[in-house]
Amino acid sequence: MKKTMLRLMFAIMTLALIVSACAPAPTAAPVAEVPATEAPTAAPTAVPEPTEIPVTDIELWAGGRVTEAGPPPEDWVAYDIIRDSAKVNLTLVLLPSTQTDQDTKINAAGASNSLPDVFMVSRDVWYKLVQAGLIAKVDDLLPLMPVRTQGHYSDPDRNKLATLDGSMYGLPDPGALPKTDSLVIRQDWLDKLGLESPKTLDEVLTVLKAFTNDDPDGNGQNDTYGFCAYIEGSGLPNAGLGTRFDWVYGAYGVAGVWNLSSADAVALNVRTPEFMNATQFIRTMNEEKVIDPDWPTLKKDEFRARWKQGKCGMMHENFAALANKSNYKDFDENFPEGKWVAMDAPTGPDGKSSMGVVAKTARIYAISQKAIDEGKGPAIARLLEWMASDEGYYLLGFGVKDVNYKLDDKGFITTEGLADADKWTSKEAQPLTQLANMVYIFSDVEMQARYVAYKTKNGYDMDPKAYYAEFLKKPFTEATGQNVINPPANGADFVRFYSENIVQFVLGQKPLDEAAWTEFIAGLDGLGAKELEASAKETLLQTGFVK
Repeated sequence: MKKTMLRLMFAIMTLALIVSACAPAPTAAPVAEVPATEAPTAAPTAVPEPTEIPVTDIELWAGGRVTEAGPPPEDWVAYDIIRDSAKVNLTLVLLPSTQTDQDTKINAAGASNSLPDVFMVSRDVWYKLVQAGLIAKVDDLLPLMPVRTQGHYSDPDRNKLATLDGSMYGLPDPGALPKTDSLVIRQDWLDKLGLESPKTLDEVLTVLKAFTNDDPDGNGQNDTYGFCAYIEGSGLPNAGLGTRFDWVYGAYGVAGVWNLSSADAVALNVRTPEFMNATQFIRTMNEEKVIDPDWPTLKKDEFRARWKQGKCGMMHENFAALANKSNYKDFDENFPEGKWVAMDAPTGPDGKSSMGVVAKTARIYAISQKAIDEGKGPAIARLLEWMASDEGYYLLGFGVKDVNYKLDDKGFITTEGLADADKWTSKEAQPLTQLANMVYIFSDVEMQARYVAYKTKNGYDMDPKAYYAEFLKKPFTEATGQNVINPPANGADFVRFYSENIVQFVLGQKPLDEAAWTEFIAGLDGLGAKELEASAKETLLQTGFVK
């Protein structure tokens, strides 16, 4: 009887211990949110993990926000905060500034099976490392970091960029802002010449001729160009003339290199007569001498110097490169009455229009299989979830509050009253925000801090965000799928042949007719275009970008 009673008491005590162990731990009070009135959207605060969790060593290779700035100092306050809040002893290594050097460093680490725990990686290298079994699946980590997942990994198209065979093998942080580049035109020139902003390609040509020939700046000299551009971009997605002429191809329904409208349609757009006709329109612009004659050889900085010197009447430009105070300053000084306005995407012969392609980009952060095998997955999730908390977001994105930044009464970032060298925007403080790209999610906080409104020399209101808001209203062609298309083995030769021929057609160095175009397509096929298209279709189907 006594033995029976003892066994019963032992069972009851054991059950009590189990229930106690399974009970939810108390949670700390959340950090106060940003003021609700016109509150900027920042990342919500994550609940900290229990303090008894042991500290884990994590090595992170990251791309710095400012490539020319150095890493954070050894006594960076974030190291201690990360150790206390996320229970991670962080070793940070900034990757080289160029993509080629980054790829070389990561490939070498992969070859020696010495990849770090977490690392930023280009998609081409990522794909090879996944195939080699060196990168781990991350699907099981997403529930461990709900705030981070909601803010960073909830876009299905962007997630596809790090997905293979239905599993995520990388964490695709938001890359560049979408739809940042669009057509703008000199409204003051239109007003002086009594013209309306063009709506069709034919009207564009009429306006460009007037801008070139009718002295729109009134200085009595023949020194203006209707349209300014340069050849921008590299690799297959930007083959040909690059992004600055995509609005012309968009007017013919063939913006971008690829037709990604459906699985059956996957092909290079150059196969269509519409692509040849769009190329002919650009050739006409060149023949009519309404484009800056140096456009085929200009570099980006040279192109921007042209419009700041008042040479250009219409251009396809980035909203921040145009309207940020530091970028607009020279134009404002020289032409205080000048006024750039966003214009509509002109329509082509069949009423189609597009400013160009929009391809969502991602900064892929991979987790090595070695790190997962060593049981570091939960610690990596804690680190990333901390980055998405208010504490991590503001510290990594803007530095220390009241030292590098302040919050105004609406919860927006300000540097008013701070020492110049301490401001988060200063050169001296740049090492403190080198991990900002790991926390930025295009929140209102970031947009307000990075694109500040101001008054021009003549007192006009100037707001870069207003230009961006207008750009977002324009039609673009979805092309995120192009980012998963692997280039052929002879990719450099293929892109060179493609681009050189398009430029020669436009400059009149080659005849532009059906026979010449057919010969051009045959040359692409000789370099493996059909095989490339078949491979692209297979990849796009596999990743779910086409059906």
